[in-house]
Amino acid sequence: MTVVDKPATTAAKKTSGDPQRTRRSANILGYAAMVAVLLMIGLPLFWILITSFKDRPDIYVQPVTWWPSVFHPQNYDEATTEVPFFTYLRNSIIITTAVSSIKFVLGVLSAYGLVFLRFPGKNIVFLVIIAALMVPNQITVISNYSLISELGWRNSFQGIIIPLAGVAFGTFLMRNHFLSLPPEIIEAARMDGAGPVRLMFRVILPLSGPTMVAFAIITIVTEWNEYLWPFLMSDDSSVAPLPVGLTLLQNSEGYTNWGAVMAATVLTILPILLVFLVLQRHMIKGLTSGAVKG
Repeated sequence: MTVVDKPATTAAKKTSGDPQRTRRSANILGYAAMVAVLLMIGLPLFWILITSFKDRPDIYVQPVTWWPSVFHPQNYDEATTEVPFFTYLRNSIIITTAVSSIKFVLGVLSAYGLVFLRFPGKNIVFLVIIAALMVPNQITVISNYSLISELGWRNSFQGIIIPLAGVAFGTFLMRNHFLSLPPEIIEAARMDGAGPVRLMFRVILPLSGPTMVAFAIITIVTEWNEYLWPFLMSDDSSVAPLPVGLTLLQNSEGYTNWGAVMAATVLTILPILLVFLVLQRHMIKGLTSGAVKG
């Protein structure tokens, strides 16, 4: 007759169940954190969207209502007629496209030179780039403003674009990524006779797709939302981008029409949201393509 030690068996079951309970608790905490972050990000966006369809009495009613009593889509007409909205949209597209393209090209090329090319003073150049990252943009506003004014570039696209075309962040990001690439692939390409240009376009850039897309997303979103420098450089709607235009809409006719402001905000968010969704799809595709072996 076999004697079973029941307390020992029970303790063993409790011990074996602890990892599952810990994993379950961790999952619950993770989902709770995700819900909290989603609420913090989603509620303001939901409030902006709903307010863009509210009439003025619904906006100022107390207590606050989360749903309009009557939908008022005329806010979108007012947002596009009280100020030259589509002119601001055109200006934002021009400025964002130009600045993002310059930053992207210069960032990739400068990072490639710092990693794969040999020239004297390379470490000093990288230290200067790191130092530029530590200087807030607001500190250089006065000197840049004086220089642009002396050149006669105020209220012009070049006066807005050129000072914003710095590449310190992009160079730093792409350099760190290039350093993480497998050296065996690079050496094999060089042994096959690949020169600097062929190495960059045939080997380095195809391996850097996800990082370049992330760099592009960060740059486009940052430049689309840039406000301070375009506000200082633009005198009228001929070169002012959307963030400056929203400020003029807010101060239109001496009062704030929050319904129109929120409608203009929604229209401002939509293009950059579309760009983000398109680029995000390619970034995820690039991140997962290397996980499958043929």
